[in-house]
Amino acid sequence: MTYARNQAIGDYGERLAADHLRSLGMAILARNWTCRFGEIDIVARDGDTLVVCEVKTRTSATHGTALEAVSGLKVQRLRRALAAWLEVNEVSPAGVRIDVVTVFVPRTGGPRVERIAGVA
Repeated sequence: MTYARNQAIGDYGERLAADHLRSLGMAILARNWTCRFGEIDIVARDGDTLVVCEVKTRTSATHGTALEAVSGLKVQRLRRALAAWLEVNEVSPAGVRIDVVTVFVPRTGGPRVERIAGVA
């Protein structure tokens, strides 16, 4: 797969993920926010809780599931990036949470989107 194709599939997955989160009543505050600790795909508000969402899009399970791609190291980076986002934006939410949104785009049929809340 080419880099451009992977990027296009990832961008598509992030758009689907944002739409899915909105359908659950969340407000999208930021997308693709970067800092020295890495990138946060989506920052959302779920009531009084600030949610950092890692989006993983797959077209097959050949290289493992989307959820399996979120390693302990990735979660540590997300926690650091979350702390930086809170500091930069001067926000003190009632709670914070890290969710994973998986998007599976099969060769035929429509995409499947799933949110796993509170992975860390």
